[in-house]
Amino acid sequence: MSLTIAERHRHILNLLNEEGVVNVQDLSKELNVSSVTIRKDLKVLEDRNLLFRTHGSATLKNPYINERPVNEKEKIHAEEKLRIAKRATTLLEPHDSIIIASGTSVIEFAKQIDHHLELTVLTASLNASSALVNSQNIEVIQLGGSVRRSSSSVIGPFAENMLSEFTCNKLFMGVDGIDIPFGLTTTSSMEASLNKAMLKVAQKVIILADSSKFGRRGFGRICGLEKVDILVTDSGIDPRFKSQIEEFGIKVIVT
Repeated sequence: MSLTIAERHRHILNLLNEEGVVNVQDLSKELNVSSVTIRKDLKVLEDRNLLFRTHGSATLKNPYINERPVNEKEKIHAEEKLRIAKRATTLLEPHDSIIIASGTSVIEFAKQIDHHLELTVLTASLNASSALVNSQNIEVIQLGGSVRRSSSSVIGPFAENMLSEFTCNKLFMGVDGIDIPFGLTTTSSMEASLNKAMLKVAQKVIILADSSKFGRRGFGRICGLEKVDILVTDSGIDPRFKSQIEEFGIKVIVT
């Protein structure tokens, strides 16, 4: 295939719209040009704000996530998060001992929990504790540590050491990004460290994430997808992401 520069650019953008991501080496073979030429093409298209370059590939949307305060994030995809939260509560059983991590999806999950259900809840989220503290049937254990203001949650070694004294049968965790090869991420390395500690003491890992989180990366890596048992998301998930995630043996629940 021999194309002009303009034709190559149109082909790359059309492929991006279809696939969501393009690979430098694949394009080099398909268009019969060098990888250097493809990288120049991608640079030109990025300069025109038509794509975002990453290492060896390009995407339509910026895969890297900027940190936002929780009161701002909770307004984004609010309807999807509500549906996800309500569906996630159906995974609860009487006398469960659960961990609720931090993030807007799990805060909404905490708000939707039936207060008649007998549970033990261990949480890093101050907002989750606040949502459950008045329930007579739910024992709330608030992790201690340094307060991360942007997420209204605790982080640090005190919280991690406290976690090591418990074991829970379910962990409900939100994330900032889900990247198939890289795994689950958050914008804070310290929050990622605490989430890793949660994984160690939980028997089942349940991720609550709206569809905007797929194909994105935060600064701190939590774990690979092989650690996840259940993913609850919304109907906006790309079918290709869904099938790739299910290849890890993850049960994907779409709301």
